[in-house]
Amino acid sequence: METLKPCVLLDGLVFPEGPRWHDGKLWFSDIHAQKVMTVDPEGRSDVVVSVPQRPSGLGFLPDGGLLVVSVLDGLLLRLDSGGLHTHADLNALGSVQPNDMVVDEDGRAYIGDVAFDISAGPPKPGSVILVTPDGDARLAAEGLNYPNGLVITPDGKTLIVAETMGRCLTAFDIAPDGSLSGRRQFANLGVGALGGAMPDGICVDAEGAIWVSSPPTGEFLRVKDGGDITHRIPVPGKWAVACMLGGEDRRTLFLCTAETTLQGLGEGKSIGWIETVGVEVAGAGRP
Repeated sequence: METLKPCVLLDGLVFPEGPRWHDGKLWFSDIHAQKVMTVDPEGRSDVVVSVPQRPSGLGFLPDGGLLVVSVLDGLLLRLDSGGLHTHADLNALGSVQPNDMVVDEDGRAYIGDVAFDISAGPPKPGSVILVTPDGDARLAAEGLNYPNGLVITPDGKTLIVAETMGRCLTAFDIAPDGSLSGRRQFANLGVGALGGAMPDGICVDAEGAIWVSSPPTGEFLRVKDGGDITHRIPVPGKWAVACMLGGEDRRTLFLCTAETTLQGLGEGKSIGWIETVGVEVAGAGRP
């Protein structure tokens, strides 16, 4: 296993999440600062929009329009020249805590509903919600153990979901209409010498391997189908929150990190960073 060391690109954040590479910049949600931001490879940052009910997952429609998960009011928002608008209301599906999201090349959004506040509990089974480009929402998968980060493989045929409390990555086949089937385990992260990772944000590379963030163990891992771990990036004293492959050649791994506690996070008390490290295999697939 190879160990890599990152460096800080941007500081002064609260709790960065949902990183996405788009139009030459990293886009991300600073959740407890209630805003969506960008940062370029030189570390120059900007605020895109304020989201009062706590932004999380981000994604882009085929026309370049931004979608934002608004956590506390259970909405999927769309940003255009007129500001933020409701793209889909998820509350009719019983959604309690919509969180991360991936948007496919046709504009279909897959959103993880974690179903409960991890800082308050009690645990409940979560689901994956599918939102069509015209804003229709339906349940695509149920019975997941805190569904968090989501990716779509380079061939567009497989959705992989990080089940944080399940300590695993779970794969689904994607049908032409966007529905999910063939649920199976991609990797069990609850075993091994590292003591078991708890996956949060994830991204995929051109070899189909998944970069996984594990907040409580303070590390990012590159995991292959079946669970083999090839690379490790420790961030001592910090939470490893989420990651995204970007840059001009998509060989820069952007890392969202934070110094906080579970109780502190529930109260919005955190200090966050965007860090970077170069990797050999370029990003691919979605996001």
